[in-house]
Amino acid sequence: MSCGEPHETDCSEILDHLYEFLDREMPDSDCTKFEHHFEECSPCLEKYGLEQAVKKLVKRCCGHDDVPTDLRSKVMGRIDLIRSGRAVPEHDVATGSPAASGPQEA
Repeated sequence: MSCGEPHETDCSEILDHLYEFLDREMPDSDCTKFEHHFEECSPCLEKYGLEQAVKKLVKRCCGHDDVPTDLRSKVMGRIDLIRSGRAVPEHDVATGSPAASGPQEA
């Protein structure tokens, strides 16, 4: 996605890190870079607005349940593995057991 205009920060970089921006999980200097990009690029601004709306909807509808600390740690560890490009183990994040690969025999 791009508006076809050159930008100081490429649209692909903006979209790759959009959730970090939404969650304010990046340095202020990077946030400023994103805000500047959104001022110039309407397709990226539209995508940002859509993702922000989805995030608010999910929070409103699903944000009342407490997440067990160990589950949150496992999910965050899995996200870190994916972001680093390392292989992701084939097991269930919630239980730590091997993921089901198909129908189980009784």
